[in-house]
Amino acid sequence: MPFEQIGLSDPLVKGILATGYKAPTEIQARVIPSAIGGKDIIGCAQTGTGKTAAFVLPMLNRLSHEKHPKNKSPRALILTPTRELAVQIEKAIQGYGRYLDIKTLAIYGGVDIRGQIKKLRQGVDIIVATPGRLMDHMQRGNINFKCIEVLVLDEADRMFDMGFIKDVHKIVAVLPAKRQTMLFSATISKEIKALTKGILQSPVMIQIGHERNPADTVTQHIYPVDNGQKTDLLLHMLQNNHMYSVLIFSRTKHGADKICRRLDKAGVSSIAIHSNRTQKQRQRALDGFRAGKYQVMVATDIAARGIDVNAISHVINYDVPRYAEDYIHRIGRTGRAESTGDSITFVSREEQSYLFRIEKYIGKKFKPEKCEGFLYKASSMPTLKEPVKDKKQKYKGNRRRSGSKNTAASKTKEYSKKSESSNKDFTPKSSTNSKKKFKPSKFKSKTAKSDNKPYAARKKDSRKNVKPR
Repeated sequence: MPFEQIGLSDPLVKGILATGYKAPTEIQARVIPSAIGGKDIIGCAQTGTGKTAAFVLPMLNRLSHEKHPKNKSPRALILTPTRELAVQIEKAIQGYGRYLDIKTLAIYGGVDIRGQIKKLRQGVDIIVATPGRLMDHMQRGNINFKCIEVLVLDEADRMFDMGFIKDVHKIVAVLPAKRQTMLFSATISKEIKALTKGILQSPVMIQIGHERNPADTVTQHIYPVDNGQKTDLLLHMLQNNHMYSVLIFSRTKHGADKICRRLDKAGVSSIAIHSNRTQKQRQRALDGFRAGKYQVMVATDIAARGIDVNAISHVINYDVPRYAEDYIHRIGRTGRAESTGDSITFVSREEQSYLFRIEKYIGKKFKPEKCEGFLYKASSMPTLKEPVKDKKQKYKGNRRRSGSKNTAASKTKEYSKKSESSNKDFTPKSSTNSKKKFKPSKFKSKTAKSDNKPYAARKKDSRKNVKPR
């Protein structure tokens, strides 16, 4: 079904076609008609299926048919967990709505707040914000929410993970009760279900694919390797395979910088992105990666949801994520917009438990692979072993004799006999071969006569014998 047939206005369709999109994805085709009808939406789909356009397009369509308020107050609010995602949504709104008279502003931390205040005073229609910086503006009285018609919570599960849920409740509490609310998430947990009951009214639930499964367009590979050879294996793959746009995930910021330095020394153009970088540095890194200036970008999980690059060919998990949900969001950076991609995960001995947790979560058993042409060390190819389900240790005793009953009662009798024998007074047996008999010593203590006295009396006698200095 083309965009012209799902109820969007002609200027909006013209802007969509100008961005290069010709037909909506599955989630867009199902969400947009219901959203245009004014219904509240709960959208659940894997990363990279087009959720952003699913709520941006009906929002632009609604606002384009209405007049601007006289006080220049915002009419729509989009909450998102990361700065990168806020910038990405702002650019999507500007691209789709290039032929519409609608102004948008991304509000996030890490930049000077005075520039945002200036633009708010000039008037905007749509605000895309992270909860923390939006709370700062609310406390300063910079934003008037009385004209809000549409509220969108994007990546709601990630906002829970990052601890923004309290701020979200505070923000929703000051919004008009009469509004349209849309919530989008890659996973729907119990906490998110509880959140939807309080802020949505008779929502339409739209789920694409299985909640815990990655997109079918991503081919997953597992390579067991020791920590000491991970970088060598990474360089071997980058230098001997056609990997033109690679996103590498590290568990820590220090690890991301370390990987980037090793790649630069080997002649591989790379850039690191994490929370220690300023917003300008992060945006410059993303723009350079999109433009092909860097072959590799190394990132942490904090930036996983904000990286929207359609041409990523490979995602490499240098470290196995501790949480299975992060694994899905990581590899969802490739295979986007119905294109194909590959994900590669390096697994050391210490990370096997994380891998088994991912397998259990997505319901898939991985087959370990060995990289051809790479020289593994003797101990650098760990074998993946299943975790022991029963943690109780088996009884390691002598084998049971034939005909004997190995019951709990017999074991308790055996242990009781041993304990009784161990508690008996130990009396050494005199040797039959020794002719000499033990005789008590004739030595008598000077205090032998007073040994039978009470303690108080002995203490008094001892004080008498003390000579004055």
